[in-house]
Amino acid sequence: MTDTRGGNGPGKAKASGLSRRSFVRYGAAGLAVAAVGGGVAVWANRPPVSPRQQGLPRIPDWTAADIPSLRGRSALVTGGNGYPVGDRSGLGFHDALELARAGADVTIASRKQERGEEAVRHIRSIVPGASIRFETLDLSDLASVAGFAERMRASRGNLDILVNNAGVMGRKSREVSANGFERVFATNTLGHFALTARLLPLLREGQSPRVVWVSSSRSFIGAINFADLQLVQDYDYGAVYDNSKLANLLVGFEMQRRSVAEGWGISSIAAHPGIARTNLVPDGPGPDSLEGRNHRYMPFMFQTAAQGALPTLYAATSPQAAAGGYYGPNGVMGLGGLPGWAGIPEKADDQQVAARLWTTLEQLGDVTFGRMG
Repeated sequence: MTDTRGGNGPGKAKASGLSRRSFVRYGAAGLAVAAVGGGVAVWANRPPVSPRQQGLPRIPDWTAADIPSLRGRSALVTGGNGYPVGDRSGLGFHDALELARAGADVTIASRKQERGEEAVRHIRSIVPGASIRFETLDLSDLASVAGFAERMRASRGNLDILVNNAGVMGRKSREVSANGFERVFATNTLGHFALTARLLPLLREGQSPRVVWVSSSRSFIGAINFADLQLVQDYDYGAVYDNSKLANLLVGFEMQRRSVAEGWGISSIAAHPGIARTNLVPDGPGPDSLEGRNHRYMPFMFQTAAQGALPTLYAATSPQAAAGGYYGPNGVMGLGGLPGWAGIPEKADDQQVAARLWTTLEQLGDVTFGRMG
């Protein structure tokens, strides 16, 4: 096995360096700085972009009003409990809201039961008669993932849309999950991978089934180091997030290749929200981090979570969304705007790394795609 459970407690802080930490200042929340005062040059020198989506025609303006009828279809959104409080809300809440508004039978799944049930009440107040429910799921705990998937398989015969949305950002000190894995890796990547594997039988019975993997504009600065996949040796709160979002892209594209090769009939698509006003940073590195300061001092750079959710909704519902594609905001540097083609980091199209990562996640998650009862 390439990487095992990580050690407990804080890891060594990563040293500052021009090539990585300077660039982090311009990633995701830090891209607010990039738009002001010379950051454009840094963005222009980002790591190489895959040619796969370059030169494609512009996607016509698309909003939630363009979601087709989803009556008779089922959807699962991980997370989804971030109902609006002040000027912040969660991307998954808006995913679930719009899927329910379009008539889908929606399940939101997260570890916080009280917040999840309140999110369901909020959605029903907006969409009377919405078919929506909450189920408990802690993606960082593989036993919770297995139990949730077992309940889903016992209660239904198919699943049409799976939105792997839930995510956390690293805190200043390294934390581990119930299984001993680094918390961000366990939640953002391993938990979603194990969940998707365990729900594969339901997805294969779905109507034009889709799996959407939520990545980030910061995936460009992510890295996959199999010798220290969970940053035990060199922890950095930004790096663990960036790496998990690159891993989601690698896994999402690899799933599409395997679906075609093995006849699963499932479309695997990736999306990212640009930068939006969510609780990702407040619940992660906090208000005194670089990202937290950007939230405070340049709020005008952050679009609403409702708009940030649009690329994911496009990937999940649009008849024009391409299997194996990657979508994000179409505005300047992908910070905001309506859904468009997102730039794919060249390293996210490395099929050898993707295949090795897939095998590693199967081992760590104790799952095997395509051969489960």
